[in-house]
Amino acid sequence: MKITKVVVGLLEENCYVLEKDKQVIVVDPGDEYERIKKVIGHKKVVGVLITHNHFDHVGALEEFDPSLVYKYDNLEEGEHTIGPFNFEVIYTPGHTKDSVSYYFKEDNILFDGDFVFCLGIGRCDLDDGDYKEMMRSIEKIKKYPKDMTICPGHGNHTTLEYEMERSLYFKRGNNE
Repeated sequence: MKITKVVVGLLEENCYVLEKDKQVIVVDPGDEYERIKKVIGHKKVVGVLITHNHFDHVGALEEFDPSLVYKYDNLEEGEHTIGPFNFEVIYTPGHTKDSVSYYFKEDNILFDGDFVFCLGIGRCDLDDGDYKEMMRSIEKIKKYPKDMTICPGHGNHTTLEYEMERSLYFKRGNNE
């Protein structure tokens, strides 16, 4: 799978364009549709995955066919296939109650929106955020392969192992 990160909008949100067999999935089209469209080119969009509904992650959503949009309210937790893409939906509430992450096992990569950043986590003090839920989500994600790459909604990618070794949020566990 080819992955292209497109940083968009004033909050520099990471939109990801995943390509396989001339088909693409777009993860969190935050803004600047024309830039995203340029990366897509003539390839067929088979899905748009939304990690949560904050404006900086859905700003260009209206440009896509609504029947291709998948988010917390129309995807059950578990295994899914869209076109040539196989992935797992993981509920990861904390930043928002509707936060989900997408794990592509074949490539050992997680697209997690504002769940986990490199040495940080998404804010839990906005709208429907919940710090205790965030800690439960972190415990849940610790069960995945340690060398899993985490592609967040902002900033640089990281690995689960790096976070488990260095992030205070991963070391605190579920005690907070």
